Amino acid sequence: MPPEPERASGTSSKFWSSGTAGDFITIARVVKTQGRHGEVAAESHSDVPDRFVVGLKVFAVANDDSRRELTIDGLWPHKGLLVLKFEGVDSINDAEPLVGCELQVPSDQRSKLENGWTYVSDLIGCTVLDGDREIGKIEDVQFGAGEAPLLIVKASKRRHEIPYAEAYIIHADLGRKQIRMQLPEGMLELDAPLNEEEKDRQRRK
Repeated sequence: MPPEPERASGTSSKFWSSGTAGDFITIARVVKTQGRHGEVAAESHSDVPDRFVVGLKVFAVANDDSRRELTIDGLWPHKGLLVLKFEGVDSINDAEPLVGCELQVPSDQRSKLENGWTYVSDLIGCTVLDGDREIGKIEDVQFGAGEAPLLIVKASKRRHEIPYAEAYIIHADLGRKQIRMQLPEGMLELDAPLNEEEKDRQRRK
């Protein structure tokens, strides 16, 4: 399984996303060459402040899983992308093999977070409880237009989408992989499958 990206949620629920599949995390992807001196333009997968700095060593991983260590020699933003110059990559010909590569760092280099923040990867696999009632385990976290990201919780017969909002959280014990919440009454039934009586009512409309 390839490493997942590291990125920030920027929501009131205060957590950051960082993939930990394998031993590396992906922090950017090279999308094209940029300039005549070996520069490349990359799509950042991280909103961690100061993640990219001169001297940072990264691994460029190609589609065939070949891996090459590079050192950032220069960087600057350009039209929504990040232009990177690597040591020893000094021409367009040098840069072309990097297009499409993921730029990774070892997973133990995850940035330290401020108090009150949590990595999304630490939430995956946690059991979610509504009070004392066990709902299921988190299998994914989705980011959308809403203020709070959605926890995708797999129950025995279905999946629930639960906003990870501070107002609902009683206690998150990541060491024990358990999150206790107090959800509004009826929230878990909003996306429930229709029973036979409800299906019959819909057919009559």
